[in-house]
Amino acid sequence: MKNKTTLFMTQAAMIAAIYVALTYVFAPISFSEIQVRIAEALTILPVFTPAAVPGLFIGCLIGNTVGGALLPDIICGSLATLIGAFFTWKLRSAHPFLAPVPPILANTLVVPFVLKYAYMVDLPILLMMLTVCIGEILSCGVLGLILYYALRPHRERIFGTPETVGESV
Repeated sequence: MKNKTTLFMTQAAMIAAIYVALTYVFAPISFSEIQVRIAEALTILPVFTPAAVPGLFIGCLIGNTVGGALLPDIICGSLATLIGAFFTWKLRSAHPFLAPVPPILANTLVVPFVLKYAYMVDLPILLMMLTVCIGEILSCGVLGLILYYALRPHRERIFGTPETVGESV
C-alpha cells in the first residue's frame, strides 16, 4: 500500500513539474487571448494514470502563478484543467480520440471569461472561445494524441500497472 501511495505521489509531482516547465519555457504562447499552451498536451496523461489528475491541477496552479497570472486566472484556469483532467480519466476506457475533448471543452468555456473579466481583454467572448478552442485543439488534441501514441507502447514501464498505481481518484 505504501508503494502505491509513493508511486502515485511521485507520478503526480513529476507531471506537475513537467507542466510547470513547459508552461514557463513556452510562456510567450502560453498566456493571452490567442494561446497554444504546450503543457496542455499532458492532459492526455489521465488515460495512463490517475495521478495525472492532481498532477495537472497542481502543475497548472504553479505554472499560472510562476507565469504571473492574475488570481482569477490562477484559480479558474487551474480548475478548468482539473475538470478536463478528471473527465479525461473517466474516459480512459473510451476511444483515445475522445480523451482530449474534456480539457478542450473546459478551457474553451472558462478561459475566455477569465480573459474578459480578469484581464479586461476587449474582444467578444465568442471570438476568444474560438481562439482558445483552436489553441486547445492544437495542444490537447494534436500534441496530446501524439504524446498518447508515443507513450502507449511503454505505458506499463512508465506508469506501472493499474494495480501498482491504483485506479481511484
